[in-house]
Amino acid sequence: MSQARFAFVAILLLAGTASAQTGALEVKSAWARATPGKSETGAAYLTIESAGPDRLTAVSTPVAGKAELHEMTMQGGVMRMRALGALDLPAGQAVVLKPGATHIMLVGLKQPLRVGESFPLSLEFEKAGRREVNVVVEKAGAMGPGQAAGGGMNMPMPGRH
Repeated sequence: MSQARFAFVAILLLAGTASAQTGALEVKSAWARATPGKSETGAAYLTIESAGPDRLTAVSTPVAGKAELHEMTMQGGVMRMRALGALDLPAGQAVVLKPGATHIMLVGLKQPLRVGESFPLSLEFEKAGRREVNVVVEKAGAMGPGQAAGGGMNMPMPGRH
């Protein structure tokens, strides 16, 4: 009887540890830029914070034929983009996917991304498992969620309040 009780307690402890590990990852501020009418590509951006080391290994969304991790770099004055197989997430550090850097490329859009709309995005992590986030579509040229192009300052327009 005591061995059975010990095994039961051990299983509960292991389950609690696994649960705590998968809960220690947070995805915040998921957004995308609006796309022109017939554009077949778009991009999504977000911030990931993980208490322990992990890897983002796959992304998918129903709004595009495929979603891929991409990285943009400048080499000799030329901007280059390449697909990434996975993205390392260091423990305790925020990893920001943003325009002009690492981002999620949406290939084969099924319809334009329109300002104010949103869509689901699935993220697959090596340790934390699958996470679903809601991506909000911002204006074309936005530099972050709720920000306009050019720094995000909201300037009053003459005759408007």
